[in-house]
This record gives sequence, C-alpha cells and structure tokens, in this order.
Amino acid sequence: MTAAAQADLLDYDDVIARFDPVLGLEVHVELSTATKMFCPCATTFGAEPNTQVCPVCLGMPGALPVLNEAAVESAIRIGLALNCDIAPWSRFARKNYFYPDQPKNYQISQYDEPIAFDGYLDVPLDDGSTFRVAIERAHMEEDTGKLTHVGGDTGRIHGATTSLLDVNRAGVPLIEIVTKPIEGTGERAPEVARAYVTALRDLLRGLGVSDVRMDQGSLRCDANVSLRPIGQQEFGTRTETKNVNSLKSVEVAVRYEMRRQAAILVEGGKIHQETRHFDEGGFTSPGRDKETAEDYRYFPEPDLEPVAPSEELVARLRATIPELPWLSRKRIQDDWGISDEVMRDLVNAGAIELVAATVEAGASSEQARAWWGNFLVQKANESGVELAALPITPAQVAKVVALVDEGKLSNKLARQVIEGVLAGEGEPEQVMTDRGLALVRDDSLIQTAVNEALAANPDIAEKIRGGKVQAAGAIVGAVMKATKGQADAARVRELVMAACGQA
Repeated sequence: MTAAAQADLLDYDDVIARFDPVLGLEVHVELSTATKMFCPCATTFGAEPNTQVCPVCLGMPGALPVLNEAAVESAIRIGLALNCDIAPWSRFARKNYFYPDQPKNYQISQYDEPIAFDGYLDVPLDDGSTFRVAIERAHMEEDTGKLTHVGGDTGRIHGATTSLLDVNRAGVPLIEIVTKPIEGTGERAPEVARAYVTALRDLLRGLGVSDVRMDQGSLRCDANVSLRPIGQQEFGTRTETKNVNSLKSVEVAVRYEMRRQAAILVEGGKIHQETRHFDEGGFTSPGRDKETAEDYRYFPEPDLEPVAPSEELVARLRATIPELPWLSRKRIQDDWGISDEVMRDLVNAGAIELVAATVEAGASSEQARAWWGNFLVQKANESGVELAALPITPAQVAKVVALVDEGKLSNKLARQVIEGVLAGEGEPEQVMTDRGLALVRDDSLIQTAVNEALAANPDIAEKIRGGKVQAAGAIVGAVMKATKGQADAARVRELVMAACGQA
C-alpha cells in the first residue's frame, strides 16, 4: 500500500467502535458450457483473440440470439444449491449502456424477473461457526468482451496509449449472484466477505458448473461496502469495488474501504457513490460514478421467449445437487483422521476430490494424500496448471500405489512412472515396463552387484567385517547406483551384511 493510501485511513478498531458495516456482494460466474449464451461460438479460455465470434455475439444487424439450454439448467442448479425459489416464469431484459467491449451496446441480462431468488447460504467461518448470507437473486446474463490497455504503467486506460479489444469473451454465459444487505458482521465483516466468496466458489466447483478460476476471471466479485453510525438504522452511502479477483483480495478490499470511508465520515465528509478499482498493493482507487437501474433503461428483450422451467425439470435438477462441499470435507476429514491444517492444505491445492477418488480406486488415504498433496502438486506448479488438469487420473495414481505395495516399484521409481504417465507414455504398468523400472527381485543379480561393490571398496568392506556396520551404507549406495535404483535397498543391506559376516 502506498504511503498516500495509508495516510487517509482510520484505525480499524476505531472504525468498529464508531460504525456498523453493511456489505453487499455481487459475484459473476462464467459457466463452463461448451458454447456461448446465445450463439454456438466456443468459450475456450485463452484462444487467439477475436476467433470465437459470429454475427450474434458481434451484434450484427439481423442476427438473432438462441438461448443455451445447458446454461439455463446450470442456472437452475445454482439457484437450488443456494436454497432459492426457482421462478416458474422469467424473462430476459436489455441492459443499455455503451462500453467498447460490448459490441451490441447493450447486454442481455435479467432485471426484475430473475430465474432464481430469495435464497441463502450458510457460510462456514474460520472458528467453526457459520454465518447465514441471504441471497437476493441469481440471474442469467452474457459476459462482455475484454479490453487490454497498453502503453501505460498501471494496465488501466488512464495513461495508456493503445487499447486492444478481444471479443471472444462477449456472450459467454454468466450467472450473477447478488446478496441481500449483509448486516451484523461487526469486526468480522472482511472475514465474512472472504468466507462467503470461498464457500460460493467451493459450491460452484462441486456443482461442476464452472471452473471458478478467479485468476482467469471466471469468478469475479464486486464488493459493496457502506458504513452507518452505531445505532443508526438507515444505510450509509455505498461504494462498489469492481472485479476483485482473489479470495484474499476480497477481504483486503472490504477492510480498506471500511477504514477509508470511516476516515472521511469522522472528518465530517460524505461518501461519494462510485465504483472503485482494487489495486493488488492493498488499496482501492476511484472508478466512475455508480449508475442506478434507471440509468440502464431496462426493457424486455424482444428477441427471446420467456424461460418457463417445468416442475419436472426443476425436480430432476434438484436431485443432482451434491452434498455441501464443507460438510463433505468434514466427513472425509473425520474418516481420514487428519488435522485441520492438513485438510486446509489439501483444499487449497484442489486435491480433496482427487484424493477421495484415488482412495475409492484402492489406495490408502495416506498414500493418496502423499502423491496428490506433494509430488503431483509440484508437477502442477511446474506446468502452470490446476492439479485436476494434470494428465493423470486417480485410478492411475492408485495403480502406481498398488505397484509399490506389490514390491514391483520403490517410491523413487514410482515417481519416474508417474512422470511417464504425465508425459503420455501410457498406463503405469506399460511405463514401468517400457522404461525398465521394475525392482530387481533376483538375489543372484543383487549378490553379484554386492560382490563387485565390496571388491571395489576393500577398505569399507574391512570396516564392516570389523563391526563398523554403519559403513555398509556406502556399499548399499554403490549397489543401488549400479542397479539404477531398481534393487530393494533393504535386501541389498541384508546381502552386504551377510557377505561381511555380520548377518
């Protein structure tokens, strides 16, 4: 945080002593459908700019939208998981505004008739308690394109010399989840904000409706914050910090805005209703004046029919809602007998479902945790991908574990087998065979290697014969090197000791 940003803040304890924070969180979720919301264009992240476009998402005259059925079903499932009522009849609206990243100059969204409304989410907090966040609505809309500002120092339009437009993202299905005003959080407001977005991310991932990659923008949070003097019922003027893209940043942005607004209010100033940008340095900066609904001139979308899901469809989708992720994790944690710290590390690595599937495929929970939580996390980091995106399945990891248990591989050799699977060389047994990695079980071959190592190191051999058994490690190491690590180290040591009369 810059010195200037720090200077205009009130101490957090003073904020809580004087003011009651009220939050409102708006989370935009890109759905992981194969095609866009209203056209058949692909939604692949990172594709060559402006290659996943057509007349519909470019807003060409006469091009008509066609609603994505899979997106509607995902929206209903999200609403059900958030304990919302599902509207028997809802419709789309045009949200009119000009942004250069929206080719049509309007966005197809839902306004006063959303697909899901009036729900809640019981959010687990760090101390094991829960906080109920009321959900106002979850509605369907389309994403905008993406502007990249170059030539400046900040990546923002101010100071940039050129702006580049990529329309690939325009039309990607979005669900916007809007909370009701979140009151009663007190000093825990920043924690509640982070915990809510965390729980929502986990829930959406569990539903399989989005990859919820905040770093790629498929989950974005707008954090509304206002303060009111203790005892006052009327809400204060709010600001909206846009597109906060990490869980920690949500917490930091809320805390900063509380301290910034409080400093203005205690000096007799007024809060300006506006959007604000979050800087990764830990502060917010002014954006633009905040519009009201009237500014957008909503009217019913004339090119799309209303959405009227049948009771049968809603019932079928309700049956697909899984157990809440944090409840599932608690049950798994108890089954595995692991600490909160270990569980948190596995959750942060995105390993829980992978470990559980590996256990289901036959590995012990300890072995599965060791592979996914250590070696494979390292491989994912080296490749710059999510753990689940590695080209190896839980069943394949379980097979590697089985090969170790059967004595066909050591843990060191097993790592090479997994590397072969990741490289696309086939199933674990095939990689083990093709690379010649199976452990040597033939005592005659190991004995030959032991004899050669002893002969090559007579001084060490003499020490072992004289009772300095710790010297055997050097001979074992020489044998393991000669056999390329494929001998059983314990068996090698036994044969070394026997050869030196120390059995």
